[in-house]
Amino acid sequence: MSISETRKPIVVVGSINMDLVAHTPHIPVPGQTVIGTGFDTTPGGKGANQAVAAARLGYPVAMVGAVGAPSADSLDVFGQALLDNLARAGVDTSAVARVSGPSGVAPILVDEKGQNSIVVVPGANAKVDTAAVDRQAPLIRSAGMVLCQLELPLETVRRVLAICAEAVVPVMLDPAPAAPLDDTVFRQTAWFTPNETEAAFYLGVASQTEDAARRLLDKGLKGVVLKRGADGAFVALAGGKAAWVKPFQVQAIDTVGAGDCFNGAFAVALLEGSNPWDAARFASAAAAISVTRSGAQASMPTRTKVDAFLAARK
Repeated sequence: MSISETRKPIVVVGSINMDLVAHTPHIPVPGQTVIGTGFDTTPGGKGANQAVAAARLGYPVAMVGAVGAPSADSLDVFGQALLDNLARAGVDTSAVARVSGPSGVAPILVDEKGQNSIVVVPGANAKVDTAAVDRQAPLIRSAGMVLCQLELPLETVRRVLAICAEAVVPVMLDPAPAAPLDDTVFRQTAWFTPNETEAAFYLGVASQTEDAARRLLDKGLKGVVLKRGADGAFVALAGGKAAWVKPFQVQAIDTVGAGDCFNGAFAVALLEGSNPWDAARFASAAAAISVTRSGAQASMPTRTKVDAFLAARK
């Protein structure tokens, strides 16, 4: 299915990192040293991952963010590579700033079962402030949907939400890493997409999935997708239908970026007119493909791959 470039773009306001990925038999506990089995540097960052996921599916995507640039006190070695990788995926990077200092990085440990442990060092992402967002307000207002995460300063995310609320642009907020949010944020969010741990953070206690979705909707959200990995996704609308979307069974080798892949694909399917449950099935297929590959952005599938995957599993 071809995507017309005249459609309103997905605009991602978020982080851009270089992932420093170490593969290990198991993730070490505090004080333990283990011998790794491999190492890669691969472009990541939740914002950039979601942008690449949507762009690989053929949808127009623009990125708002920042990467590092060499300066007198810092030799950034990743900024240009990160920009080049986004551009190769089809992401418009004209709203990505070069700022003095290092780019964001994320040391990641991946065990032999594909589970991961991540530390995010913001770098240039911390300099994406409200003034930077205001400079890109026309682009944000032009979006069909805006995707945000919480790897940028919270005041930046709040400013994006305010601009979108004024322009009636729907926002998909991935609350990762989980951080306190005020009631206005919930009311201004069209789609809230936490995993199980993040949902428990916002509710103060772990709850059964269906109950967690209801309680999150009570905060003023319009829609909730609870991402449960191998258990599937639970999609609920305020005052409307709620139902599980079953997972696809695959052999996972690397789960880094799978949730971001889901969000990017979910946004694409919604903007193409799918109902939320069909959109979540499409997104689940994209995410299932991604976990069978190594790397974050490197694992994001094309539209052809997702369509073929779904056709084989009717």
